[in-house]
Amino acid sequence: MNRSATFIEMLREAGFDFFTGVPDSTFQPLLAEFSSRPDLGYVTAVSENVAVGIATGSYLGGRRPVVFMQNSGLALAMNALGSLAAIYRIPMLLVIGWRGHDGSDSPEHALLGAATTALLDALRLPFFVPDAESLVSDVARAAQTLDTQPGRARSSAGREWCADAPLRRHRRRVVEAQR
Repeated sequence: MNRSATFIEMLREAGFDFFTGVPDSTFQPLLAEFSSRPDLGYVTAVSENVAVGIATGSYLGGRRPVVFMQNSGLALAMNALGSLAAIYRIPMLLVIGWRGHDGSDSPEHALLGAATTALLDALRLPFFVPDAESLVSDVARAAQTLDTQPGRARSSAGREWCADAPLRRHRRRVVEAQR
């Protein structure tokens, strides 16, 4: 099983059963896995705020959603996260590609890369940074947070934990929106 399939299985074992997001090159291996497995029911969104809306609808319909987006999309999704997910306490796991986090990515990613944690802090989303070795327990901890705590948690991990492509200089963020 490749790393993308392994990551998806981790999410499923943690109870996540609905997947949506915006196509992005940072998620190419994951998107290829979703594409090859129509049983997963991945729903492609046209923008990150729409993905949050789709995830909200899935939750109201009894599902446990995961949203995939790039950190520049987090800026776009802030209104939906703040005025929909947070206010109505809709739990969802956000997996965010963290481009430009260390200033070594393309220049267009530098500003939002540096601002990603501040944007998450503005939404009052606490976070932790797992690595490949701790990812299983971190996903389980994120799922447990959604189950047991009214607050929010977020986590991030390096690309190596789910990509089958060579390690790149940007990171993924795994984020739980408020429950």
